[in-house]
Amino acid sequence: MSQTKQQEKEQSLEEAFQELEEMIEKMQQRDVTLEETFALYEQGIRKLKFCNQKIDRVEKKMLLLNEQGELEPLGEPAESGS
Repeated sequence: MSQTKQQEKEQSLEEAFQELEEMIEKMQQRDVTLEETFALYEQGIRKLKFCNQKIDRVEKKMLLLNEQGELEPLGEPAESGS
């Protein structure tokens, strides 16, 4: 596994969002070249993909199948049908 992938795996969502904010701020600076802007954009897209994957994993953990095979949020008791 590459070092970048390993760092992302250990990175929290908050840290990833902070990095995205920093990338956006850099892109908005007037002294940033077009090439640097494209590189930052590419990094940002990869970071967004990482965030989406991490959020998806969390959402999947938050859902459970109830007895009727329907998804319900974690923590809500399944209704017992009579």
